[in-house]
Amino acid sequence: MPYHHGDLRRAVLDAAVTAITESGPSGVSLRDLARRAGVSHAGPIHHFGDKAGVLTALAAEGFTLLADAVTDAQQRTGQLVEMGVAYIRFAVEHRAHFQVMFRPDLYHADDPAVAAARERASEALVSGAGSVTDRRPGSDTDVLAVAAWSLVHGFATLWLTGSLQAEIGPDLDAAARAVAETLVGPITQG
Repeated sequence: MPYHHGDLRRAVLDAAVTAITESGPSGVSLRDLARRAGVSHAGPIHHFGDKAGVLTALAAEGFTLLADAVTDAQQRTGQLVEMGVAYIRFAVEHRAHFQVMFRPDLYHADDPAVAAARERASEALVSGAGSVTDRRPGSDTDVLAVAAWSLVHGFATLWLTGSLQAEIGPDLDAAARAVAETLVGPITQG
């Protein structure tokens, strides 16, 4: 088994994504990640310390990717609905990250990198809600942000578990857009 690796950190994180996609986060072990990455069992320990360390790095990466996706949708469209679609698409395309990010019992939630990435994602979501509440007198941006997050997070979770396709159709973006529009209503955004 090789003991040197060009980018061990990335290889272990990629192995974790594969393992979580196959078996969920509880099925992850450092020994399995080392085997998948093609390194000694001490390799992941050297970089991450323990399983929670690997999942902490994965959560931080996930929140960063989510913040990027939501911010990109906001900059491209200025629409809360499209930000919601981006959130749902992120969850589907980065299922392993999504499964870990919202399970702080699995990782070091107080890790500075996780906290910063989570805050950036939160700020992006609240900013999108602000674009709607500006045109809806008496609206509370924080409440709308939680409502929007609850809606898209719940939709993503139901989609990932296979609970929705029969009822709402196979087109993820169209279904996500239709559901997200129910929250925003007739307000024209942008």
